[in-house]
Amino acid sequence: MTLSRLSLAQFRSWPRLALDIDDRPLALFGPNGAGKTNILEALSMLSPGRGLRGAVPADQARQGVEAGWRIRALLGDRQVETGAGPGEARAVLIDDKPVPQVALGRLARLIWLTPAMDRLWTDAPEARRRFLDRLTLSFAPDHAEAALAYDKAMRERNRLLRDEIRDERWYRALERRMADAGAALTANRAQALDRIAAAQAGARTGFPAARLALLPGEGSSDDPDADSIADRLAGTRSRDMAAGRTLTGPHRADLGAWWGPQDMPAALSSTGEQKALLLSLILANARALAAERPILLLDEVAAHLDAHRRAALYDEITALPAQAFLTGTGRELFDAFGPRARYLSVTREGAVSRAAEEDP
Repeated sequence: MTLSRLSLAQFRSWPRLALDIDDRPLALFGPNGAGKTNILEALSMLSPGRGLRGAVPADQARQGVEAGWRIRALLGDRQVETGAGPGEARAVLIDDKPVPQVALGRLARLIWLTPAMDRLWTDAPEARRRFLDRLTLSFAPDHAEAALAYDKAMRERNRLLRDEIRDERWYRALERRMADAGAALTANRAQALDRIAAAQAGARTGFPAARLALLPGEGSSDDPDADSIADRLAGTRSRDMAAGRTLTGPHRADLGAWWGPQDMPAALSSTGEQKALLLSLILANARALAAERPILLLDEVAAHLDAHRRAALYDEITALPAQAFLTGTGRELFDAFGPRARYLSVTREGAVSRAAEEDP
C-alpha cells in the first residue's frame, strides 16, 4: 500500500510532525542528533516488532513528557495508529479497531538499513538472524507469528530444563510446538533467500550480487522437517538440561554471504564492499517486492559510498516501485537525485526537532 501521510506526537525529539508524502524519495538532511533517524524509526513502527532501533515503548516517548507517544499514518485507504501511554505496552489500531502487531505486516512491507548494520558480516550470528528474519518478514507476514510461537514454546522448554523437570509428556508437547513453528521458520527463510536470488539474477545494478545461504550452525538448524526437528529435540534433552537451555533448532541458524568471481566471504571484504553488499540485498529485496510497493528506510546511507556509487544507488531507488526515505548530514550527499527527490531540512533546538521542506 502507498503511504500518503505520517504524523507524530511526542515521539522521541518530535513534539509534533505532520508530513504529506508522495511517490518521490524523501531526503532528510541535517546535523547529527537533529532527529532525522527518529522519523525513520517512526516509519519502522508501521511494521511488527520494536522498529529499527529495537527500543522499548518507554524509550520512545519524548523526554520529560508524560503523555506517551502516538504515530498515525494513512496507508492506502487504511488509517493506522500505534503508540503507548506512560508505562503501557505498545498498541496498534487499524481503522480505529485494536489489532495485534502482526496485522501491520499485511498492510506495509518495510525494509531498512541502518549504520549499526554495517557490522552485519562480522557481528555475531544473532545479528544476521535478525536481519534474515526481517528480510523474511517482508515476504511472509506470518513469519512473525511462527517466530512468536517458536520463542514462546522454547522459553517454556528452557524453564523445564533449568528446573530439571523430567516429565516426558510436557517436553513432547512443547517440542511438537517448537518443531511445527521451527519448520515454518526455516521454510520461510529459505523461500526468502530464493526470492532474493531471483531478484538479483539479471538485474542491472551498480552493486555486487551476493550468493546467500542459510548456514545450519549447530544441530542442523536449517532443517525444514518438523518431525526431524522434534526427534532431534527429544534426543538432546539431557545435554540441554546440563546447559539449561535449548542448544539446537532454527534459533541457532546463521546467514552466509559470498560475492564476486572468487566467491569472497563477506566477512573478509573491505568496509566499502560490505556496505555495497548490504545495499545490494536491500535493493534486491525491494525489487522482489515490487508488486507490494515496499517502503525503504535508508539511514545515513551515503556512508562508505563514493560519489559514483551514490549516484548508482539513487538511480536504482528512483527506478524502483517503492517509497524511499533517506537521511544524511548534508544536502550535498543527495545532489545526484536532483529534482527526482524531495528535500527536508531537519534541525534541533534544545530537545525539540523541527523540519522545513526545501526546493529541489
